[in-house]
Amino acid sequence: MIIHMKSSHNKNDLDKIKNRIEELGCNAHIILGSEITTVSVLGETTKLSVKEFETYDGVEFVTRVSKPFKLCSIEGKQDGQKQTVIDVKGVKIGGGHFVSMAGPCAIESWERTLEIAKSVKASGAQFLRGGAFKPRSSPYSFQGLGEEGLQFMQKAGAETGLLTISEAMDSEGLRLCMEYVDVIQIGARNMQNFSFLKELGKVDKPILLKRGMSATIEEWLMSAEYILSGGNSKVILCERGIRSFDKQYSRNVLDLNVVPILKELTHLPVIIDPSHGTGHRHLVAPMAKASLACGADGIIVEVHNEPQKAMSDGPQALLPEDFEKLMKDIRKIQKALGNEEEESNVA
Repeated sequence: MIIHMKSSHNKNDLDKIKNRIEELGCNAHIILGSEITTVSVLGETTKLSVKEFETYDGVEFVTRVSKPFKLCSIEGKQDGQKQTVIDVKGVKIGGGHFVSMAGPCAIESWERTLEIAKSVKASGAQFLRGGAFKPRSSPYSFQGLGEEGLQFMQKAGAETGLLTISEAMDSEGLRLCMEYVDVIQIGARNMQNFSFLKELGKVDKPILLKRGMSATIEEWLMSAEYILSGGNSKVILCERGIRSFDKQYSRNVLDLNVVPILKELTHLPVIIDPSHGTGHRHLVAPMAKASLACGADGIIVEVHNEPQKAMSDGPQALLPEDFEKLMKDIRKIQKALGNEEEESNVA
């Protein structure tokens, strides 16, 4: 249930509604907008009466939301907009602004990080991506440089003007990412780590939430709901491919169906990861371009200047010249689609 308040409402009106909701065993999530204020009722709402809350002072109207993901749903969006726009130091994600995040799978050294950062910046990326903590299937594989890797990212971002994004795997990683990067990525393996999601709800930094390898759309959105219900409204969804039975030709199935589906269900921005979604370099650019065409809000792509020597996921990393060509093609597609606003993020 979502209670939409009149512009003339006051704090006393909100307090009475909040107290009544709590009396009935539910929680009130109040969003104070510049023009519209809403109260999302969380919990078992079937016992709440729409007609009762419509009688309260300051209430404009009440909407019953049947979806379990109340805060993620379009009905829960304030200010009458269909999509949230997340502003990261002037770079906008969502609402028609297309962003490109690029860099190595794993941060390997200062020199390599800076070299890749310079190349992706020159091609038009806005974010440097890179892993400092690498969750690997094998305990014997490279596990990342940890805090030193985050320091390299932060320094490379400062030198090139790129924003940064990296993955946090646990509470300690989250603490470090809060210090060093602009957006925190949560990987597929942690999508349903609910205690960790609750922690993410308490931080004031954008969260890129990757879809679990076998997660349904509703499970994914409910994971986002954990973060939103904790108070962090800056959530970005990332489709990174779902588990497939055919490993010969593609690592995963990159589910581009999910983009128009999510646009009907949620106001959260949607980013596509064609690198993990396919696992093969020759598939990355075609799927990245398809992501733009089907309405995604951006891409996160792996780029490496010597992929044959990469310490993680070299076979799916684009060469810098490949990424440069991809970005040129993206600008052509944007022009063909008439997406003038999207071009504002692309150098």
